[in-house]
Amino acid sequence: MSEAVKNKGWSVTMAGLGINLALGILYAWSIFKGAIAESIKTGGEGAFAWELAKLNDPYAICCLVFAFSMILAGKCQDKFGPKVTAMMGGILVGLGFIWISQTTSYVSWILGFGVLAGAGIGFGYSAATPPALKWFPAAKTGLIAGLVVAGFGLASVYIAPLATYLLGAFGLQKAMMVFGIAFLIVVCLLSMLLNNPPKGYVPAGASAAKAKAVAAENNVAPMQMLRSGSFWKLWFIYFIGAGAGLMVIGSVAEIAKKSMGEAAFVAVAIMAIGNAGGRIVAGILSDKIGRSNTLLIMLVLQALLMGACIPIVGSQNSSALLLVLLATFIGFNYGTNLSLFPSFSKDMWGLKNFGINYGLLFTAWGVGGFVMSRLYQMIKATTGSSSTSFMVAGTLLVIGAMFTMTLKPRSAVVPLPGVMYQPVLGATMADGGEKVEKDKK
Repeated sequence: MSEAVKNKGWSVTMAGLGINLALGILYAWSIFKGAIAESIKTGGEGAFAWELAKLNDPYAICCLVFAFSMILAGKCQDKFGPKVTAMMGGILVGLGFIWISQTTSYVSWILGFGVLAGAGIGFGYSAATPPALKWFPAAKTGLIAGLVVAGFGLASVYIAPLATYLLGAFGLQKAMMVFGIAFLIVVCLLSMLLNNPPKGYVPAGASAAKAKAVAAENNVAPMQMLRSGSFWKLWFIYFIGAGAGLMVIGSVAEIAKKSMGEAAFVAVAIMAIGNAGGRIVAGILSDKIGRSNTLLIMLVLQALLMGACIPIVGSQNSSALLLVLLATFIGFNYGTNLSLFPSFSKDMWGLKNFGINYGLLFTAWGVGGFVMSRLYQMIKATTGSSSTSFMVAGTLLVIGAMFTMTLKPRSAVVPLPGVMYQPVLGATMADGGEKVEKDKK
């Protein structure tokens, strides 16, 4: 393999990471929500006039639309390639933010931030990982998936302080205009660097015969995948792991404001570092000890952290340092989901239909974010406390860990030369495999 071809894989990976660094503005929602809440409280001409129980709605809808748009975006990515798909994402995100920069209307923010930006994030995100994975061998699946999606988690490191500065200097709506124009340009430019490998390409470290056999055995069609028990089990676990993390991410600035005041954005930024780190560490670890073992560890740790949050969020004099540490580790554990589940998808159902297959699995992320963030805001508006939300999240995480112990994802199995049927390959879709039929000659 030429050095130019080797470097192509890394340039695609870095372009995907860069696109996710822009699209990760979703994780800075708690900053924007704080500005909207302040506007509601202050009132006056041009102020927001929303119900407090609906403050998280644009974020919740964005999570939901982001996830379900991944199905269409995945189909688009599989058919037209990552370049076109990512460019569509950049345009949609840009238009969504430009729209909300012109209004304080609740409905307009639902449509602009929730629907347009959510769909744009889905299209951009779905196009970033698949081409990068195709340039590298299976042994690097976790690492590459972790690196690409780390950009999404890391975004708040720069977006949180930048958003805080722009809000203070120009106000919320002009800040939205700046973000809209900037991300439209950045995502569209980086999309030009996304390329799939040429036909017949074999990653370094994998033999052509083995790669071809693995691809043939592991490529599963979407409808076959949906009929497998392993898909729905993974979907439920993803719903729990993602939902618990998104619940905290969507409100971390609000929670931190009690003890950190105007410096609450620091908690958002540091949580983002944990979020990104979790994606990379989990990717590398899962390549070593397995996806299921890594996921089990992270879910149990996340459940313990939710329990530790209850006395912290319920206190009026909580330690800023302790709160930041909790947010960082919650972000870390949440981030592991975003590298583990794409890797599960590739391992169990192959790369041929990866875009739409992972898009279908990713709906769990959106439903989890929608349900848990809505639940948090409704409980907070009703009781004035968020402790119950953390109790619910912790309980669900324990259930998710129990389900994880029943997972039996298989690695790709390569047929032995001259053997027409191997029982180890299985005859059902329950483990993500395909039925193997005897060669009828």
